[in-house]
This record gives sequence, structure tokens and C-alpha cells, in this order.
Amino acid sequence: MSPAEEERSLPLPEKWPRASKFALSACAAAVAELVTFPLDLTKTRLQIQGEAAAGPAVPYRGMLRTAAGIAQEEGVWKLWQGATPAIYRHIVYTGIRMVTYEHLRDSVLGRAEGESFPLWKAVVGGVSAGAIGQFFASPTDLVKVQMQMEGKRKLEGKPLRFRGVHHAFLKILSEGGVRGLWAGWVPNVQRAALVNMGDLTTYDAVKHFLLLNTTLVDNSVTHSVSSVCSGLVAAVLGTPADVVKTRIMNQPRDKQGRGLLYKSSMDCLIQTVQGEGFMSLYKGFIPTWMRMAPWSLVFWLTYEQIRRLCGVTSF
Repeated sequence: MSPAEEERSLPLPEKWPRASKFALSACAAAVAELVTFPLDLTKTRLQIQGEAAAGPAVPYRGMLRTAAGIAQEEGVWKLWQGATPAIYRHIVYTGIRMVTYEHLRDSVLGRAEGESFPLWKAVVGGVSAGAIGQFFASPTDLVKVQMQMEGKRKLEGKPLRFRGVHHAFLKILSEGGVRGLWAGWVPNVQRAALVNMGDLTTYDAVKHFLLLNTTLVDNSVTHSVSSVCSGLVAAVLGTPADVVKTRIMNQPRDKQGRGLLYKSSMDCLIQTVQGEGFMSLYKGFIPTWMRMAPWSLVFWLTYEQIRRLCGVTSF
């Protein structure tokens, strides 16, 4: 068999390893996103609630009352409002961050198989992968956040801004130009870097620590323990940046795409702390954690299993 024929006969994961990993991680992320999306919507509403710069204060509602209120006042299916751009976002974001992290870990930072991996290298890989993935996915995240607030605008008697996902993209592009699609990208990237330092770094570090130092093997039990740890750390590190990101993305903008409430992510941070106190940066922490924990569990279990089924080595 000639080299060309031999190459053509290779299975897809070996022929196009990075493209295959991108596709597998995107599929696993889509499943996790659909399962946990109502918690993400609840978290977004909680983070906007009480926003000092937005106008008169409204009665505070906790996580359960917010979720129940959305279902009762807007309809159960509105708990999945914005799910389509969220899935688009994860196809780009998760696909890029997973491929980037593995490339950095195995080729650039030089992790040897069967050996411990220094924590600082895992942190560098996680932060870098998260920032790169989120930068490219930022326009889809912007659309997701703004569409999640459409139900609230309707209840307040305000006109709806978008007819659907593609109309939202086109309207944001027409009003703010290409730059408008990346509104809030700085806190977005900052948040993703922190979340990935918690998610990817923690999962990878805990999983390989367990494999090297305990009797556990590379199976669903190990994946579950690692994913629960990663979800908690990611929520603690990422919630403050997530609050800032959500508020910047949701604020009204002028014709040049500049925000009318906040000048920058730092300005938003200062206004939020001064107007509502430091703990306002952890608004939505419980639903964030309650979403990240099952999201991480569903994602990592799905991802590891489909990698195994497709003949790709374990993460």
C-alpha cells in the first residue's frame, strides 16, 4: 500500500486529530448547554436585577423565585430563550479552547504521559485557551445575553429588539459595526480566562492526580470527581467577571456602539460595588455554581465517552 493510500485509509481521528477533537468537544458542549440552559438564563436575570444604573429598583427575587417567575409570567419554554446563540457560542468557544489547551499542554508545555504536570503550566494553558476561545466566540455570547433579556423587556412593556438570532446579529452589526459585535469582549475574555483556570486546569490537575496517586482508574468515577471540583472552582473564580460582562453586554448603546451606562469593565466594576456592595459581584453565584457543576459533569462525561467511542485517547 502506497503512503497516499495508507493515509486515506486512516480513521478520521488520526487523519484530522484537531478537527476531530474540535467536533467532539462541540457536540459534548451542545448537550451540556441544552441540559443546563435554564440555570444560565436565571443567572443572567439575577445579575441584571437591582442594577443601580438601569433605573428604579425592583423587588429582589432569589434564584428559585426568578426561575418560577420566568416560567409563570413568560412561559416554560422561555427558560430556553437564547439557547440557540448559546449553542453557537459553545461550538466556537469550547471547540477552540479544548483544542488549544491540549495543543499547549502536549506540544508547547511538554506534559509527559504518566508523569505529574506542574500546576503553573496547567494554569498557563487553561488561561490562554479560555481567553483565545472566548475572543472568537464573543459575538455569539453578546447575542445570547441580549436575547435572554427579551422576555423581561416584554413584561416591562418595552418593544422587543430582535425577531430571532440572525436578526440580532444583523441589528447589532448595523448599529455598532463589526466593533459592536465585540462589545464587552474585555470582561468576557477576562471571565473566560478565570473560568478556564478553574475548569480545564482543575479538571486536568485533579484527574491526573487521582490517576497517579490513588487506586482510581480512568473511568466515569474519576471523571465525575474531577468535573465536580472543576465546576466549583470555576464558579468561584468566574462569577465577578461574569456579572461585569453581563451588565456591559446588556447596556444600551449609542450609534457608535459605545455603552451609555458604563465606560469600561473597570467603570462597571466600580459602579456595581459602590452602588450595591461588594457581594453584588456574586449575584447569581448559586445558579452559576448549580449550572457549572452539572454542566461540567455532563460535558466531561460526554466528552470522555465520545472520545473513547471514536478511538481518541482520553483527555
